[in-house]
Amino acid sequence: MTDALTVATMLIGGMVILLAIGAPISVSVALPSAISMVYVLGFEDGALASAQRMFNGVNSFALLAIPFFILAGVIMNNGGIAIRLINLAKVLVGRTPAPLVQTGVLASMLFGAVSGSAVATAAAVGSTTAPIQAKQGYDPAFSAAANVAAAPSGLLIPPSNTLIIYALASGGTSVGALFLAGYIPGILWGLTCMVVVYFYARRHPELKAERWTPPREALGIFLQALPALSLIIVVIGGIVSGFFTPTEGSAVAVVYALLLSFIYRSIQVKDLPGILMNAARTSSVVIFLIGVSTIMSFVMSFTRIPALLADSLFGWTDSKFVVLLIMMIVLLIIGIPLDATPAILIFTPIFLPIAVSYGVDPVHFGIMMVFNLSIAVISPPSAPVLFVGAQVSNVAIGPVISKLMPFMAVLVVLLLVITFVPELSLWLPRLLGFL
Repeated sequence: MTDALTVATMLIGGMVILLAIGAPISVSVALPSAISMVYVLGFEDGALASAQRMFNGVNSFALLAIPFFILAGVIMNNGGIAIRLINLAKVLVGRTPAPLVQTGVLASMLFGAVSGSAVATAAAVGSTTAPIQAKQGYDPAFSAAANVAAAPSGLLIPPSNTLIIYALASGGTSVGALFLAGYIPGILWGLTCMVVVYFYARRHPELKAERWTPPREALGIFLQALPALSLIIVVIGGIVSGFFTPTEGSAVAVVYALLLSFIYRSIQVKDLPGILMNAARTSSVVIFLIGVSTIMSFVMSFTRIPALLADSLFGWTDSKFVVLLIMMIVLLIIGIPLDATPAILIFTPIFLPIAVSYGVDPVHFGIMMVFNLSIAVISPPSAPVLFVGAQVSNVAIGPVISKLMPFMAVLVVLLLVITFVPELSLWLPRLLGFL
């Protein structure tokens, strides 16, 4: 018990101090974890065990899917795919109120699904739609807020790197089941944002609907966007059908996105070194985080921190509702300073055993966790998606935050629905035999 309290203090205190002084998240996780390992096992054994845990943490075939999906997302972000999906979204939205903002929301769902990155989605969709919206009299702050709110839907709609990271952190939850489970919550996220935009537009009648797109023109736009949409069908269909693994599917996504970008003539061979460097930089941060988080997971398990926490929760309440509510509140708060990746790697080994002991399916808990952290990545004051969305719209953070509050309120309500109605996550993977 004493070791557990000491290690917990070292881990939490060390991370808080390092984050407060501006240290990178990976260093803020790695240094307290390594020091805790040395405290528990001694210098020689602690250093050796830390190195072994880091190597074992990244020595995974399934983990290769992450850098490949990141590379595919970078290629698509530079490959002219965003504008085709935005044009398609404009056709699908039709004559709804505030159509350009609704178009941005739907485009975020489509682009997020193929890129798997909330930040890339906010940048790609926002930089394209913001100038058009501003010219037609839309409030730039509200347009930016809608873009920020819709961008994380891609963390839930597969293919999703965040769900792959949860699968690894949870000890082997089926990636295919998680991908299928993410569809309904991800689509509900986007639809919820569209409802907020609808009620905003009701109070601003000057935001008139667009003209109907003629059928011939709409067909042409659909055919232009079809190859990009087919990426989802090819990759997810191949994984779900068992034709290839998630890792192989990520490699297929890279080849498909590259061929598509060359066909669109939006990427040239001379652009590839920069694209590869960008993807490598992002991948290295994620992989290093996964490696150092395994040290933290081991030292917490060794000192029985998750078990002690579970015992304390069991002693305080036996209500599944209360326990899940506490977990969701903790994740909402901790997800603001932490990115989704380290938050999943740190808290999955702590919370998942407790949730399972209350009868929660690991697939359902993964969707709850990712949904929760997706709200956190748009929550002020330190949300990266919020900063990117404001920057590409050329708007100050303050006005965007005030316009973002209605979106966040309804998304928190939706989080409670996702948490306490498990069939929204489990129905589709159960229907297709993954559960």
